[in-house]
Amino acid sequence: MENILNYLTAFNLSIYNWFLLIVAAIFLGMGKAGIKGIGVIIVILMALIFGSKQSTGVLIPMMIVADIFAVIYYHKHTQWKYLKKLLPTMIIGVLVGVWVGNDISEHLFKQIMAVLILLTIVVMVYSDKKNANSIPKNPIFSGGMGLLSGITSMIGNLAGSFADIYFLAMRLPKNEFIGTAAWLFFIINVFKLPFHIWVWKTISVNSLMLNIITIPLILFGFYIGMRLVKLIHNEAYRKFIFIATGIGAILILFK
Repeated sequence: MENILNYLTAFNLSIYNWFLLIVAAIFLGMGKAGIKGIGVIIVILMALIFGSKQSTGVLIPMMIVADIFAVIYYHKHTQWKYLKKLLPTMIIGVLVGVWVGNDISEHLFKQIMAVLILLTIVVMVYSDKKNANSIPKNPIFSGGMGLLSGITSMIGNLAGSFADIYFLAMRLPKNEFIGTAAWLFFIINVFKLPFHIWVWKTISVNSLMLNIITIPLILFGFYIGMRLVKLIHNEAYRKFIFIATGIGAILILFK
């Protein structure tokens, strides 16, 4: 116990920062349970505590833990055909993110990403009103969403917005949406782990010890999110994702 406390004190967190970490861990669990659109808030909270780049390394093991909960609970709803369409270019996007992550201005990157998210949402809302049964089948769409998801996942842990837009475009029902996203992000986050450890060096023994104590909080958040998702009808869930993703993009733009 004393060794764990020594690791934790290395971060020198204030009471306020501990509070933000608790909130972020609970929100993370809720998000992975299906309350989409709050990923931006989690990233902002973690950046306030640890700084933008360092926070990505602290957050990734927490995300993997939450992904495991989601995969176990929603596994039977996974739609593998959509995951297979998105995953290859998403992996390429992660590799691009590793390469450019140290060179591009984080502020400029987030502004570009926010504008792209908002433009995509506008196009999708217009398409929804024009033809309620239209599903994009062009491989350029799935490839583009995968690439953007991979890049934003590596640089800012913000891939959820683009992946959510893709699954919305595929008109996946609520549980299929969550189950497919759960496996997608579990695979991608495990793939990203070595780059954080050996390339960016944002994961340490200290940060892993900090991650361990957040596990019960993530589980608690997952339980809350799971209960809330059950109360939301499929069509209402779709509208909720649109709104939450749009708000998240605005938060990124003005953060």
